[in-house]
Amino acid sequence: MSEIPLSVLYSALFLLIILSAFFSSSETGMMSLNRYRLRHMSKQGHRGAKRASKLLMRPDRLIGVILIGNNFVNIAAASIATLIAQRIWADNPEFGVSIATILLTLVILIFSEVTPKTIAANHPEKIAFPASYLLMPLLWLLMPFVWVVNIIANFIIRLSRLDIDQGDKDLLSTEEFRTLVHEAGAVIPERRQKMLLSILDLETVRVNDIMVPRNEIAGIDLDDNLRDIEHQLRNSQHTRLPVWKGNINNVIGILHMRNVVKVLAQEAFNKAELMQITREPYFIPETAQLHNQLFHFQSQQRRIAIVVDEYGEVQGIATLEDILEEIVGDFTTDVSTTSQDITPQADGSFIIDGTTTIRELNKALNYALPIQGPKTFSGLIIESLEAIPDNSVCLKIGNYQIEVLKVHTNTIASAKITHTR
Repeated sequence: MSEIPLSVLYSALFLLIILSAFFSSSETGMMSLNRYRLRHMSKQGHRGAKRASKLLMRPDRLIGVILIGNNFVNIAAASIATLIAQRIWADNPEFGVSIATILLTLVILIFSEVTPKTIAANHPEKIAFPASYLLMPLLWLLMPFVWVVNIIANFIIRLSRLDIDQGDKDLLSTEEFRTLVHEAGAVIPERRQKMLLSILDLETVRVNDIMVPRNEIAGIDLDDNLRDIEHQLRNSQHTRLPVWKGNINNVIGILHMRNVVKVLAQEAFNKAELMQITREPYFIPETAQLHNQLFHFQSQQRRIAIVVDEYGEVQGIATLEDILEEIVGDFTTDVSTTSQDITPQADGSFIIDGTTTIRELNKALNYALPIQGPKTFSGLIIESLEAIPDNSVCLKIGNYQIEVLKVHTNTIASAKITHTR
């Protein structure tokens, strides 16, 4: 060793420090890769992404070959630094070794650890993809050593009763995906973010949250006078109407206004012809989740359903449009100005119809009234007061001041709400 020129030792030490930086940056770069972006790039045919994906299929082997290489070059660098120190401080080798240890520690820490790992953490693809060219053959070359190291390491891990199975660790939970969508502000427009989040919310929303309540259903009663039925059909604003006989719980079908036009054009209009164009009703439970009901509408080729409770009593109607509005938002531009149930006032308050659902009210005014419990604004007030109030009763729910304006048939017909903030 004494015959080796110092210039050669310096060159070898420099090369080993570069290799140490390579292994350190490769480890951080590989582990910092976005797995979902990596899969996408692999499917697009990116060679570097394909190699990195193959290496990451067995992270224990990847880490093994990187650490073997990193430790080898670091130990070799320490040995060469010791030789250089002994040659420079030949009269006091102990002092030289101490100086070499301190200096080499600083050099490796700065140039082979902190700096390359910081760069790799911020630009993982630029580091990991080129590094895969060298890591692939190194893995093949050092496979016997990697295999032995992994066997011993995995045995120790199993002794500690830790699970080393990869399993589904890369799969996102619903809440994790929700956070991912929230943080993708620059990539996904805000409107699309809301749509994605609304799709996730379908699992927590039930049919009775979005249905048109029983008392607001517009339909045809076959026991009514024929002239009244004809007048109702000619002036209806709906494309589909439920048809019942005597009582809404006796629904016998759904009438599509497109077919009604042909019947109304005839001179002899009667109830029998009306029944012939009536399609059998489609009943669904009020507790059905929206994401399931959306698929049921599709499979049954339906756009409207009669909502019933556990006793078979009709509670309301739900339409495909109602579910779609939960995803894409209301089809009107400003619900607070177009809805007849929500009337804005000059002082910033709103007069709300008691039958307005809490979900509709929250969406229209960007409120945060509690949705766990009563479904309507009237029900929320009655539950809070624990009694049916008289007129001009005031109460406060959270940051919302409410004044009951009108009570009719044991329900609240209208009330004024003000957000106090």
